[in-house]
Order: sequence, then C-alpha cells, then structure tokens
Amino acid sequence: MINNKFLVILFIGIFSITFSQNPNQLFSVKELTKTNKGMVVSAHSLASEAGALMLRQGGNAFDAAIATQLALAVVYPQAGNIGGGGFLVGHTSQGENFSLDYRETAPAKAHSNIFIDGDGKARTDWSQGGHLAVGVPGSIRGMEQSMKYAKLPWKILIAPAIKLAKHGFLISEEEANLLNTHRKDFIQYNAGKVAFVKDRPWKKGDLLIQKDLAKTLKRIAKKGAQEFYQGAIAKKIVKEMSRVKGLIQIEDLNNYKAIFREPLHFTYQDKDIYTMGLPSSGGIILGQILYMLDKENLSQYGQNSAEAVHIMVEAERRAYADRAEYMGDPAFTHDYTKYLLSPEYINSRWKSFSFGSPTPSSQFKNDKNAAKESTQTTHISVLDKWGNAASVTTTLNGYYGARVVVQGAGFLLNNEMDDFSIKPGVANMFGAVGGEANKVEPGKRMLSSMTPTLILKNKAVYMVVGTPGGTTIPTSVLQAIVNKDIFHTTASDAVNLPKFHHQWLPDVIYHESNFPENSLKQLQKMGYILKERSPIGRTEMIVVSQGGQTTAVADIRGDDSVAVE
Repeated sequence: MINNKFLVILFIGIFSITFSQNPNQLFSVKELTKTNKGMVVSAHSLASEAGALMLRQGGNAFDAAIATQLALAVVYPQAGNIGGGGFLVGHTSQGENFSLDYRETAPAKAHSNIFIDGDGKARTDWSQGGHLAVGVPGSIRGMEQSMKYAKLPWKILIAPAIKLAKHGFLISEEEANLLNTHRKDFIQYNAGKVAFVKDRPWKKGDLLIQKDLAKTLKRIAKKGAQEFYQGAIAKKIVKEMSRVKGLIQIEDLNNYKAIFREPLHFTYQDKDIYTMGLPSSGGIILGQILYMLDKENLSQYGQNSAEAVHIMVEAERRAYADRAEYMGDPAFTHDYTKYLLSPEYINSRWKSFSFGSPTPSSQFKNDKNAAKESTQTTHISVLDKWGNAASVTTTLNGYYGARVVVQGAGFLLNNEMDDFSIKPGVANMFGAVGGEANKVEPGKRMLSSMTPTLILKNKAVYMVVGTPGGTTIPTSVLQAIVNKDIFHTTASDAVNLPKFHHQWLPDVIYHESNFPENSLKQLQKMGYILKERSPIGRTEMIVVSQGGQTTAVADIRGDDSVAVE
C-alpha cells in the first residue's frame, strides 16, 4: 500500500467522479459539465487531478497547466516530459492573448549534413533514436516563463509530480505494453539501470517508481529552472551526451530561451481563433484549411459524408504542400504566414478544386514519401472559473523520445532532431517531407505540427482544444472545430467521432477503422486511395455554452481524463 496522504486524496477524488465502465480506464473521466468551475483535461487522470488540485488551492489556469505538465512527465513518460519542449497559447481574464514557444533547438555543433552518411544516404535511424537525435530541451524554461501568469509558488506546482515519482503510480495495460515494446531500446541506449526496465515484462497494475526523477524534480523545486540549464542537472545532461556522440554542450543549455510570441490570430464565422504560429506549422495549416472550406457550403453535407471529406481533403492537400515548401523557424527563414493566409493566395490555391475528382498531389510537387505515421506528443486544455485559459501541447517527438535517460537524473530526452528536414525530399518519422526552410542549422527550432488553440466569442473563451498526433494534429483540431461548429455535434461527438487525415504526401486518405463504410466506398469511386490506420490523435476539448456551462471532454482513444476544480 502507498502510505502517502497526497496520493490517497488524489485516488479518492478520482474514484468519486469516475463513471467510465472500461476496466482499462478505471480512473478515467471522459466528460464533465459544470458551471463556474475550472476544468483540466489531459492524457492521464493523475495529471489532470494534479492540475485541478492547483485550482482548488486558489491557482489559476496557468498554475494548473504547469502542474499538469510536470505530473505528465512522471505518469505519461512516453510523451509528457521535462526533456522535450512544447507550445502554450494563453488567454487571461484581463483580455490578453499570448503564445509561448519552448520548442527544442538544434545544438551549436549541429549542421545540415549531420544525418547524412559517407555515401550521401539520409540516416533516419540516427535522427530518430539515441544521443545524436536529441535537441536542446525547452520544457522547464517554458514552464518557468509561464509563471509570469501563475499565482502559486513553484514548489507547490511541482509537489504532485515529486510525490508521484517518489512513491510511484499504478500503470495501465496500455502503458505496460508500451514499456515492454520499447524495452530493447531502453537497454540499447542506456548504460545503467533505468526505471522503465524490469527483470520481467510489465503488466497492468505494476507500480512505476522513479526515484532519480523525484530527486531531479526536488532540485528544480528548490533552485528553479537555472538548475536545469546551468546547474547540476545541466552537467548530468552534458555528461550523458558525451557518452555516445551527443551534440549538446553546456553552452547550448546556458543559452536556451523560451520565447513569447504573438499568437496566430484569424477570424472564423463570428469567432476569433488564437493558435500557434511558426515554428509550428499547425496554426497556419488550420487557418488555410478553414479559409478554403469557406469557399464551399460544407454544412449542406453530412458529417463524414463523402462530399464533406472530399472538400476537406482537398484543402488539407494544398495546406500540407505549402508546409513543405514555405514553413520553418522564422528566425532562419522568411515568414510567409501573411501571404499563405491572404485571400488572394487562398483563392488561387482553391481554383484547381473540382467536385468531380481528387487533385493529384503530384500537381503541386513531386517527392516520394513512404514513412509511417506516428501519434506521439500530449495535450492539455485548461479553463478556470475566472476565464483564464491555457492550451498546451508538449512532446518528446517519438514514444519516449530518443529512449535516452539522463543517468542519475531519471528523465527522458527528446528525439526532436528528426523534425528537421534531414535531407530534401526525405520524410521524417511522421511522414512529413521538408526542404530548405526546415534544414538543420545550429540554434534553429525544428518545424512542428503542434496546434494548441483557443477560440473566443465576444472576447470570452468559447473553446480550448488541441491534440497529439504528429502531422495529424492540425487535421484533428480542424475536425473537432468543424464537427462542433459546422455540423453542430455535441462536444463529445466532436472529439470522438471517426477521423480521417490527408497530408499531401503520401497521396492517401488515412481513416480510422470505424469510419462510415458508405463514405469510403464513394471516395474510392472518386479515385481516392484509402488506408485504414490506428486511432488518430487524442483530442482534449473544453467548450463553454451560451448559458455559461462548461463541458470538458477527454478523448476515448486513450486513458485521457477530465478533472474538475
């Protein structure tokens, strides 16, 4: 038995509001509707509860977002992190809208040919696993900068994560399977013992204790982000990097900065959308697609009908082609955002659309792409009773990032270097093809698809939404918005109805297994290539009704969960 009052309170709180009947989601709350109560939605019940605990202690949405991120680094190690990075889009009750970029950067020793071997071959194995794949982490610096908007002390926000790491938590069947799947990688990439490897296979109900991580979090609680970027933790990172061809030096950590940016803002129907701009492609893609959809009366077609999917796919195809051609870190390449979202450009892009048949992707550019899609990353949606909101997407990139654990510190490092275009025309692990704008350069932030999004109506928060899912992120956020506001579904259906995805290359419509069969047959007759795939994304949504009721929805595709103040 775990002899810890805090964890007992957490478990009692979760049990008291659980109504999921799935034994694999024992602690998972999928939907709640409340009035004048703060809500937190994340990938794990204990992380959501840690955020809600901050709201109960007088904290606001930004306190909850920080505490939830830190807890996810413990209970959701496949994507939650302190060794990765992310983006936050925020709205304050005073009316300020902002975004915070704490995306990882390429180390100073990186260069455009770092993942090209002596034969000129792109080595995606180097960019996707092990020490060379690691970018300079941004998460702790990002959370530190988020404190500008928080109310509670750092030591309170980090306390739940410390307790969960020190005393452990019971893992689900899905988590056990993931740990077992990656066991060989953990052994291959790490010299010493790590918490993620047992002498026997993991099983549901096992206790995952991370004592080294607990010590690291205690050091950060006591000394702040500087301990991570300049102190003892920084030295441990550099030592780990030096062990096997890693690039990160102490100067890379010393020089890392999280950047406040103007959020990407555009109007949609009678609402204002605030989302993430470059170095994320997600907001631009979302805006482009919504503007193209405005050219057609989408609401006259049924949700997930062949006609609606056809229109949306053709918009997606064009936006993702632009992603490869134009998008990268705005500090290193020209920022084409205004051009890509201009009415003139949208009109010209849509001229080639035809109701009769698909527009071949080769019409836009000829590149080959045979990479497999992945669905990593994690999202948090928070809204408090005062009207502050935070939409936060963070990532290690692949499952467990580079699968490298910093020895003596207990946390995983990212494999974000694969999000660069390591060679023009070569797809990354998410199937995204890139070019010159996203090549590897020292200090550069790799292009992302993360799309944390806030929608305001009459200057008040109407929707908080986001999802993991690699290149499927923008289309998943799009479908949640379109389902709710064009097809007028419930919030739960907006998140949980079957999804599809197209990203220009490969020229394929991916769809979930439960997608309407009649629509698939019609799309096939139109000339589309279809491919069934694993569940797409794990969308976390909060919606405020005209009457002031707040509904929070956690995606049924995982163990995601809602917690209330």
